Amino acid sequence: MKERKLPLFRSGDIGGIAYTLAGNIVNYIIVIGVLLYVFEWPEYLVFGRVIPGMSIGLMGSGFYYAWMANRLAKNEGRSDVTALPSGVSTPAMFVYLWGVIAPLNYAIGDPEKVWMVAVAATFLGGVIEALGSFVGPWLRKFLPRAALLGTVGGIALVWMINKGFYDVYADPILGMPVLIIAIIGLIGGYVFPKKIPALLVAVVGGIVYAIVLGRVKPDVSGFGFTLTNPVDGVKAVINGMKLIGPYLAVIIPIQIYNFIETMDNVESAIAAGDKYNVREAQIADGSMTMLSAIFGGVIPNTVWLGHPGLKKGKAGSGYSWISGLVLGAAGIFGAYAFINSIMPPVIAAITFVWCSITIIVQAFREARPFRHGAAVVVAFIPHIADYIYTEVTLALSSQGIYEVTPDIASALTNEGVMWAGVTELKYGAILTGMLWAAITAFIIDKRLDKAGYVGLVAAALALVGFIHSPSLGISLNPYFYGYLIMGIICIVLNLFKGSFTVPDDYDYI
Repeated sequence: MKERKLPLFRSGDIGGIAYTLAGNIVNYIIVIGVLLYVFEWPEYLVFGRVIPGMSIGLMGSGFYYAWMANRLAKNEGRSDVTALPSGVSTPAMFVYLWGVIAPLNYAIGDPEKVWMVAVAATFLGGVIEALGSFVGPWLRKFLPRAALLGTVGGIALVWMINKGFYDVYADPILGMPVLIIAIIGLIGGYVFPKKIPALLVAVVGGIVYAIVLGRVKPDVSGFGFTLTNPVDGVKAVINGMKLIGPYLAVIIPIQIYNFIETMDNVESAIAAGDKYNVREAQIADGSMTMLSAIFGGVIPNTVWLGHPGLKKGKAGSGYSWISGLVLGAAGIFGAYAFINSIMPPVIAAITFVWCSITIIVQAFREARPFRHGAAVVVAFIPHIADYIYTEVTLALSSQGIYEVTPDIASALTNEGVMWAGVTELKYGAILTGMLWAAITAFIIDKRLDKAGYVGLVAAALALVGFIHSPSLGISLNPYFYGYLIMGIICIVLNLFKGSFTVPDDYDYI
């Protein structure tokens, strides 16, 4: 076999660079917008720790996947290998921001402490991602995609798209014109001249429009070398681990989603002709996420979808290492602080809306078979409860009421507020959504036995406090008994499936 070597750069890599940079920069904008304008973190924390940490992780991923591509080309004697695309995991980013950092922010109130716990959560997420390389194939076979996609879609629906639209209406003169441009191109499918991406037109046009309106003023003072001392990062991870217990019910399921996403996307690359090792890619993702956390990052990495398209465009390995280098340098040397100075919050809100719509539609479109759409809807419900709980408790705290006592809960219910059951569904919303979506999907598939097994798993999780409880600890609570009875009912009915059947002409929702 003749040994082949990939060139450092070829013309097809241009498209790969555009794809990787555009997608990741949008994610950076979202992270910056949420941390600064929603959670009100100080700039030194966002631009001095979080952004450089994310950038180190992305740079490491870009270099490693370029090396994997070159090794594959050498081993197989080929010159047509395309590197795996990588970057910030968009679904995981939403969940970490709204499912981990948001409740921490509201509960602790000190951005410095919240950052420490978020760093610890990200590091732990990297560990779970790496370990997922051993259990991922089994989990992917067992869990319906509706359970994984539905819970992420629920977060996008109740947190991101709401926040995006609210921000647009808070500044309609700037927000509405930019939003309509984004919807015309990204959702309506209209093509702009020269095939300029619609999101680029909306963001760049919005920035120019904001400058004309006097909403923003360019600021270059943020340029300069900034990077968290990794020793301080390790200390933050250790200190944050002490407070992370109540959030394991959020971290574990989203990392399960994340490593299954990596598996799917690597197998997509294998189907396109590049036979990468799935386990190695998962371990690489986990390692780079841990590296990112040590340097201050709070969002995990993943292998992106899109390898077959990049391969068709004749991208090689050059786009991967160049994108990694650019993203790393931009984060370390303060370029994102400048971008933020010219980016009004409402522009970030446009990306919230677009990404949320994409994720929600994807949840229904890819929840195969199509009849699993009902399971996706069920997965949304716990997130709605989480949203109601957060908004009501924040409103009460603004009036000096920091605890919802039984009397207050009764008063809320008597006034017509949908409060009964909200608190219980709020705790472990992500895991609860996944469990109910899985149960619903299995019932639709006429697998009452599997639905029953999930019910028993839910009972065990309720027993130890992973769901429906603000803290871990064994408790024979009503939810444990409810899930236990539910699981037994499904298993018993499955024993009589010969006489307990679904009509052939039944039309699933």
